Amino acid sequence: MSQNDNQRAWHADATFLKSRRGIMKVAEMVTLFVAFVCFAVASSPKYLAATALEFLITLLLLLLYLLKLNKRITFLFWPIVDVFNSVFAAVYLIVLSLMALTSYSVTGNLVGGVVCLMSAGLLFVDSYILFKKITFNKLRKETQNQINE
Repeated sequence: MSQNDNQRAWHADATFLKSRRGIMKVAEMVTLFVAFVCFAVASSPKYLAATALEFLITLLLLLLYLLKLNKRITFLFWPIVDVFNSVFAAVYLIVLSLMALTSYSVTGNLVGGVVCLMSAGLLFVDSYILFKKITFNKLRKETQNQINE
């Protein structure tokens, strides 16, 4: 592999960060981080672990698209993985936030629960937008190019 290939392999796709999907991923990460900090201040380890885990998964998906690894690792159809993650995480975060809101004893749990609800909303919107772009009657390469726009 030449040096030019190595440089191209780790080139970050700055246009992804400016796209609607990139902005959604960053917004999800910001809300999850804020919820994480709120639950950390409130010393709520059960809520803390869930928000940290979803933050890391969203970060990994962001890096996957940012570094264009989804075009190199092709044994999975990444948009579907992203949709499933967003839907399951949104449902999980809704349950988690409702638990935090109904049983809060510290203000951090209340704020964390509200921010988790915001994050769940962002995850649902992200999954809806992404699922609308997925077409099942086209080649995988065509669909992934359309989704990354």
